[in-house]
Amino acid sequence: MEKQPSFKPSSSLPILSAQDLDSLLDDFSSGDPSRRRKHLSLPLLDLSLHSLSRRDLPSSLKLNLLHFVEQHLPSILLPSPPFPSLLSALRYFLPSPDPSPLKEQLLITTTSIFISLLQSPSSPHLQSLTELLLTLINRPNHGPDRQTRGLACESLRELESTFPCLLSEILGHVWLLAQAERTHVAQSYILLLAQVSRNVVVNGLLSSSSSILSTSTQLTPFTIPQIALSDQRVVLSPPSDVNLREIRRVLAFLLDRPRDLTPGAISELTSALVDISGALEECVPAVSALLKVNFSSLLSCHNLLLDHSILSLYHHFSDAFNEDAISNVAHRLQLLATDTGQRLIFRLLALHWLFGSTLLARHVISATSLLGFYPQVFDPLAVKAKKLDAISVIASERDEAVNLLEDGLVCVSSFRWLPGWSTETGVAFRAMHKLLIGIMPHDGSDYGPGRAGLGSIMESTTFTALENMLVNLALEHHVLVPVIATFISRLLQCETHSAIGDRFLQTLDRRLIPNLKPGYGLSFYFPLLEKIAENETVTPKGVLELLKRHMLCLTDKHGPDTGLRSWSQGSRVLGICRVVLKHHNGSQVFSPLSRLLSFTCQNFPDLEIRDNARIYLRMLACIPGKKLRQALCTGKKSGLAPAPLPASLIDVPSPHPSLDQKKSTGIASYIHIERVTPPLVKQSWFLSIPGSVRALSNGSGSVGGAIMDIAASAAPLSDPDKSDKSDKTDFSKTIYQNEAFRVVDPKTGDLLRVLRTHFGCIPDYRVLPGIKIRIPCTLRFESDPFTRTWGSESYDEQSIPALYATKITFSSFSKYGKIPPCRVPFLLGESLKPDLALVPLDQENNENTHHSDFAKFLIELQPEDPMPGLIDILIKANTATGQVVSGSLRPVTVGIEDMFLKAILPPNVSDERIPQYNADLFDALWEACGSSASTGRETFPLNGGKGVAAINGTQSVKLLEVPEDALINAVERHLAGFVVRVAGGPLVRVIRQNRVIENVVWDEKEEDKEEGGIDVDASRNEFSAEKALVAYSGEKSGLEIQFTQTEMEKNNNCRSLVSIGKGNNMGTFCVLVFLPPRYHLLFMMEIGYTSTMVRIRTDHWPCLAYVDEYLEALL
Repeated sequence: MEKQPSFKPSSSLPILSAQDLDSLLDDFSSGDPSRRRKHLSLPLLDLSLHSLSRRDLPSSLKLNLLHFVEQHLPSILLPSPPFPSLLSALRYFLPSPDPSPLKEQLLITTTSIFISLLQSPSSPHLQSLTELLLTLINRPNHGPDRQTRGLACESLRELESTFPCLLSEILGHVWLLAQAERTHVAQSYILLLAQVSRNVVVNGLLSSSSSILSTSTQLTPFTIPQIALSDQRVVLSPPSDVNLREIRRVLAFLLDRPRDLTPGAISELTSALVDISGALEECVPAVSALLKVNFSSLLSCHNLLLDHSILSLYHHFSDAFNEDAISNVAHRLQLLATDTGQRLIFRLLALHWLFGSTLLARHVISATSLLGFYPQVFDPLAVKAKKLDAISVIASERDEAVNLLEDGLVCVSSFRWLPGWSTETGVAFRAMHKLLIGIMPHDGSDYGPGRAGLGSIMESTTFTALENMLVNLALEHHVLVPVIATFISRLLQCETHSAIGDRFLQTLDRRLIPNLKPGYGLSFYFPLLEKIAENETVTPKGVLELLKRHMLCLTDKHGPDTGLRSWSQGSRVLGICRVVLKHHNGSQVFSPLSRLLSFTCQNFPDLEIRDNARIYLRMLACIPGKKLRQALCTGKKSGLAPAPLPASLIDVPSPHPSLDQKKSTGIASYIHIERVTPPLVKQSWFLSIPGSVRALSNGSGSVGGAIMDIAASAAPLSDPDKSDKSDKTDFSKTIYQNEAFRVVDPKTGDLLRVLRTHFGCIPDYRVLPGIKIRIPCTLRFESDPFTRTWGSESYDEQSIPALYATKITFSSFSKYGKIPPCRVPFLLGESLKPDLALVPLDQENNENTHHSDFAKFLIELQPEDPMPGLIDILIKANTATGQVVSGSLRPVTVGIEDMFLKAILPPNVSDERIPQYNADLFDALWEACGSSASTGRETFPLNGGKGVAAINGTQSVKLLEVPEDALINAVERHLAGFVVRVAGGPLVRVIRQNRVIENVVWDEKEEDKEEGGIDVDASRNEFSAEKALVAYSGEKSGLEIQFTQTEMEKNNNCRSLVSIGKGNNMGTFCVLVFLPPRYHLLFMMEIGYTSTMVRIRTDHWPCLAYVDEYLEALL
């Protein structure tokens, strides 16, 4: 008989009273680091575990100690792993025959800590824990410890879920135990059997020739199987006949047990059976029908977990459900959604399930009774919104249900008189938008501008009813006009629904504007009038005539009591006139617009409005259309800015002197702006490109292939009035109209397609907002020198000074665009400390202790040329005494690494395809930037439709003589986000083990697995030996570096991490860096054991001047 393990406290452990233990738990639960720090010197784990055996402590305190160990163990610095102590405690308490909450909680805590801290199943402690749990469950139908056996089964199930195939070799024993158990804990045995069976099936173990239910392997002593220790799973292959029969026996047993399980357990069992059946569907086609037959009766149990189980089966095996089964599922969900006795979240979930499935939604749409979806009076607003969404979907599919939406909106009829920002208004217009999406879905291939389906949609009764609803709302409730304008703007911004937005504006111009009356109330409709004037498909003659009558009305009503109303409304009218000039040809609007402006400049009572109208009239008469639009587009805001008030009304003399130039000269010595992350390269020089070199870049001022204007090379100048048609030119024809027809091979065609997709996502910073980089910085100032400089006689020298209303402005000679200023409302100075202040040793290197008073802000740059530079800083602030602190501070350095961004992803790339897309983009750019590039004179249009870019690549090499572990650490620390591919078996295994670089393409070939070497594709390593800066051998992918005996001995520890084969390289990193606004920097790092060859390619040659220092600074 095995001896009971001893669990006596060590003599070195302190004995704490119950009050001391309560104080320890309170200190850790408070979240205050200072209260926790005083207990970290104690052996907390051993102290907590040995306190469990003390009889003078209450049971509630012992349970709290176990919760404390489970919650705070990761934050406690332990001198040794906690697994031996936990196993000793478990062996001490488990043999007790009496059930106790302490024993069960100890079992849960131990399993949770093992799962949280163990990184791989190769630990011997995991084997000991599994063996202990298997010994515990190997007593079926033993009554006194049935609760403990159930928890042991749940612990084994969690271990099997965390470490798949851990129990795969003892599946036969688990099956026998599940069959033998007759108590209520049979549920835990069944779920354990389902989890182990799922991992066996999913990981392809059915193809083995031996039976999976074999009991030849002993249950105890337990040994972790090799399949659980290896990272690679068996390739899925057809199951053997023996195992197919065995797994069908297990499935039959599991399908017969749902009646003995709780709803939560049935949901877990259904999830496992779905995975098993999905893997066996090809071999056993009838398995899905068996699932439906055994679980379809659960739909009448009125339990949400069971409903979710049925829906999961329907989602994965919809072919097994006939029309009656689908009808039953839809009817059950409809009843659940309309049951007012259900909780809100359940009703919303039922509606979400119902309309989340296409077949279920179509069944509801085809049904005759729709009364259940009408919102009730006392329904919560969330249910009303969801039901209105359902009604919108139904109305879009049924032509006879035109009035469904109007009847449904009765429940939120208060939106007609509530403010536009009310929730009811948002719900109503959301329903209208859902109706439009139902009529014309975003992914519908049969709809779109210029296609046959669009005309029939706009002539349908549903669309006509929606038009009437918008017109009536605009006429009767002017408060909703801004909401209608926003609704139409959203449609215009969508590519699919832009035609609907144009149609709405045409309807409003035809039916709304004739019914509007001039007067002060017309100002409510200015947002809609501006939208109509901005749209090119609507002739703004009606708008201009209405505005002319409105200006006449304002002139007649002007009097001494008018105030600023005439000026305000006149300014907004001129703003609409400016919009008309920007978006319409002058010949089309000349007559009505000239009459409006002529009347305004002659008769309007406000002098400023008359002057501005006269300027617009002269511009309309004298400046051609294209030049006029260019002149008006200089300002981004439509309308005229209000005139500033006279200076005498706002200038109040300050009682203190505003600015002292002598005091402001040395502020850089005590006011500091520092980067949060210092640059890697301490740059002391910057590359300056002469003007003659810039002139070679198509006159753009950028280097390395600038953005070229399409219109500049497309066609000669045309008539100014017809110049607006150039915006609608087919750019794909314009770019190549002067070039010969080119025939390319399929490989080059794929390369060009990837590059066009990539460059099509890059915004043209000349017409669209450019890509910005952000540099986090901090602002602080020293209190002592600041007080000596800016203090006064009434100023307390012991108080902490402060800066108020600080404004920081930036400027730079580098091409970073306009840098927006930053503002800091309030900032305290650093605390005044004596020169001989005692600083705690553990706070000596703490940055927050040394600089506790600082303000954080971001410097936003929009680089037009990705080059390092300096940002000059000018600060202006107020002191507590009213003085103005102004002056220049030390400049902030912008490094080359600040320009590093990830490549822009197209919107249609899913998360699973991102690694492969980045790898394909790297290959395309690497080929395009090479010396043998096949892209030729190819140009790529940018996002914005105004410019194109060409790739002029260059290349270089850099030899880094460092060990591979140092280089791998540097890449993981600084370039992990930019790595797109890791090639080579040894390198892949090291990187995967580190778990820093993820979501990349792993290129691990069979030769690498067997030999430890790497064979990188020759096309990716193509590089001209004559152009290389360092000579290298072309026969092998890496450098031939001879190791001395001393070096070989020195690197034995590093070489033990990977298997060394015939090759001299571990593998290759492929790094893709995007340099705004449109350039790229590519690294191919061939990792050697003592040196690394970095091959560099880029389409921006000036950045090569900084790459060498950056690569050296990485190490």
